[in-house]
Amino acid sequence: MTDNKDNYSDDDFALFREEVKGVKKLRQDTIIKQPNRNVKHKEIHKESREADNSGFYFSDEFMPLLNEDGPTRYARSDVSKYELKKLRRGVYVPDVFLDMHGMTQKEAKRELGAMIAYCVKESVHCACVQHGIGKHILKQKVPLWLAQHPDVMAFHQAPLEFGGDGALLILLSIPER
Repeated sequence: MTDNKDNYSDDDFALFREEVKGVKKLRQDTIIKQPNRNVKHKEIHKESREADNSGFYFSDEFMPLLNEDGPTRYARSDVSKYELKKLRRGVYVPDVFLDMHGMTQKEAKRELGAMIAYCVKESVHCACVQHGIGKHILKQKVPLWLAQHPDVMAFHQAPLEFGGDGALLILLSIPER
């Protein structure tokens, strides 16, 4: 095989040098943004810590006793069964929606914890989690995680207008301030 140098004539190199004569090398112009010192740093740090800590409640080893037959549903012992019926019928309309399609289990846990923390902070009583159906991984895990959280009063498979089989409506207990 011949050298690449042999394939090009000296005329080609001379022509190239003449065309790029006077061209200067570009300087790197990366801009490093300085943090805004006026933002309340402590509040931002506290919110991110709350979202991280809310994932603490979700264990993969804990297996709550959930009803296997029929649609996915759960109610704490201190919650009326009538609340489950209202969730099933769509009486409660969710104010917050979380779409978990395409998330890994780790991402889903983190986002679920952050959503519950947000709902408690903003006094949102009803939320909808759209876990999808897919390979049934999140469909099986999300109810197990939700049953562990102390702020979740009840959840039920969502009515069709909110996602049906691939979603859950969650009723949250919001502490009085």
